[in-house]
Amino acid sequence: MLTSARPIVRRRALAAAGTAVVLTLALTACGSSTNSSSMPGMDHSAKASSASASPSTDDMPGMDHMAAGNGLADNKDGYRLTSKDTALTAGKQTPYRFTVTGPDGKPVTTFAVDQTKRMHFYAIRSDLSGFQHIHPTMAADGTWNADLASLAPGSWRVFASFTPDSGAGKGTAFVLSRTVTVPGTGTETPLPAAARTAEVDGYTVTVNGEPMAGMAHPMTVTITKDGKPVTGLEPYLDTYAHLTAFHQGDTAFAHLHPTTKVDGDHGGPELSFNAELPTSGNWRLFLQFQTAGTLHTAARTLNVG
Repeated sequence: MLTSARPIVRRRALAAAGTAVVLTLALTACGSSTNSSSMPGMDHSAKASSASASPSTDDMPGMDHMAAGNGLADNKDGYRLTSKDTALTAGKQTPYRFTVTGPDGKPVTTFAVDQTKRMHFYAIRSDLSGFQHIHPTMAADGTWNADLASLAPGSWRVFASFTPDSGAGKGTAFVLSRTVTVPGTGTETPLPAAARTAEVDGYTVTVNGEPMAGMAHPMTVTITKDGKPVTGLEPYLDTYAHLTAFHQGDTAFAHLHPTTKVDGDHGGPELSFNAELPTSGNWRLFLQFQTAGTLHTAARTLNVG
């Protein structure tokens, strides 16, 4: 009996040692974790109105299409965002027309689907107010048309997020941007102070996590209503929530990718994201989620060290 028990004891010892090594590596890699209203332009997709750090990209929806950079250039690797629209009218819905040209100088007309869309288009005022996220339509010649909701006077930056499905950049995610002026007299909106929670349409959104600039950190979002967990989140853009961030001062862009996979028609109350914000300072986060066919957008300020 003693002779036959030795291999079992030895295997158990080796398994325990292996577990200890895995735990040590996981702890070494682990990062620290710890107001708003409905926004205009959110009626284009609906009716209007983690514990582990640096997860594998294979387990993260959309992570295989992460765009590098901060989105502040109108060209990258031969791809260019072009538009004749340098000024837009204030106070009413207005179209913004643009084209993406490739390294050969010709309009790109084939785009891969990313989070159910071939093009994601964003607009943000220089003071980080007036956020819009819409999905424009493309004509046969490669001209895109983005119908922007009412814009306040001031300086705006518009972003095009896309992945070519042909040519030299096939499969590469890009975020390119241009500035546009909305003439008129405008008042700058002060950036709200950093806070853990935001309120929108009767929902309370709580964000936990302490991202560090230039590092991937886990972030969790919990959604409640009347103090009760919300478990009726509907799939929106192939996830239960879409989280975008813009940096105060230069409006640098970041898309915080979800790590919670869609599993059924209803999700929540807790969602996980991979936060990789390139620059320290204040970032304005815009969380979009859908319930009962209605899209909600909550905004909060996050300070990144």
